[in-house]
Amino acid sequence: MSARARTLMQQRAEAAWKAVSEVKNLSQEDQKKHAALARRLPALIRSSGLGQTLAFLRAKKGREHDWIRNHLSAWVLSQLPQKSSHGDLLDWILQKETDQRSYRYATQEALAYLQWLKRFAESELK
Repeated sequence: MSARARTLMQQRAEAAWKAVSEVKNLSQEDQKKHAALARRLPALIRSSGLGQTLAFLRAKKGREHDWIRNHLSAWVLSQLPQKSSHGDLLDWILQKETDQRSYRYATQEALAYLQWLKRFAESELK
């Protein structure tokens, strides 16, 4: 494994750790909701696709849905080879300039990030 790949994994882990740390001060019930969504999201992306999953998160009004959508959007958009001015990943996906290759890359990066988020949520949230 190259040093660059290790560094990217460390960056993912750090971003996920910060996201989970924001939730640690919430009530036990809210922590459970956030952890449950973090566990469920990778499977939802694999079955429905990244765009459909982001649309689902946007449609929901819970704090946990906004939390995970905002962090996921920020992370994936920061990792795109062509930098985007969009603040929301779903808006980026819906642009006509977004091609299939970029969409697949964004999906892979989202799943890699969520793997860290899920593990930290399982270990740190009540």
